[in-house]
Amino acid sequence: MYIDSHCHLDRLDLSGFNQSIANVVSSATAVGVEKMLCVSVTLEEFPSMVEKTRPFDNVYLSCGVHPLNQEQVTSIDQLEQLSATEKVIAIGETGLDYYYAPETKELQLDAFVKHIQVARNVKKPLIIHTRDARKDTIDLLRSEHGQDVGGILHCFTENWEMAKQAIDLGFYISFSGIVTFKNAHELREVAKQVPADRFLIETDSPYLAPVPHRGKQNQPAYVVEVAKHLASIRGCSVEDIAVQSTQNFNQLFDL
Repeated sequence: MYIDSHCHLDRLDLSGFNQSIANVVSSATAVGVEKMLCVSVTLEEFPSMVEKTRPFDNVYLSCGVHPLNQEQVTSIDQLEQLSATEKVIAIGETGLDYYYAPETKELQLDAFVKHIQVARNVKKPLIIHTRDARKDTIDLLRSEHGQDVGGILHCFTENWEMAKQAIDLGFYISFSGIVTFKNAHELREVAKQVPADRFLIETDSPYLAPVPHRGKQNQPAYVVEVAKHLASIRGCSVEDIAVQSTQNFNQLFDL
């Protein structure tokens, strides 16, 4: 059985699923995906995400503001209040993205600090997006004591040095469909080295569909392809990847 540790079910184009998230979920469960974590990117859209996923006992939620969504100042009180919603098991996604939005660096840093503070207050792990911000991401996690709650560096695309620093702080490294891409040589080296008890798998649906579905809309069912590629990289069976990543997810979120 597999777990998609990061997806955005509320952002899928449902035209190929008869306009039904239920069909997305059933497609995933049909190939052995037993749980999904649907990740928040804005607080304004969070209530809608909750309603859309409410019928599904195997879909968990996070609550947070993506670093590229800095149109409004993040409210600690609002974030903390919404994080008490049923099935919310994580805070985020939060973090830093200097690749797409270096101009909002200060806003991103402020929001990231607030998310870490809330995560520590409510004792829930963090879901972290990081791109071209290696030093600041690790420095903030250290200075704000992110290791008190731990979490996931999701859709990891950085180097082994950063991965090791995050692992040393108690974080997990999550691999997406990017690990299947031809030019992801450095990432595959990271995938070889991450300890067995520190990796997760994800789709980041509807984005970044893995080979052989690259170019199509991603969906949670495709996390199986990520697992297959990871098994090949690490020289083990896909069953080993499924069992270990599931165990890691359940360990992190105490499920």
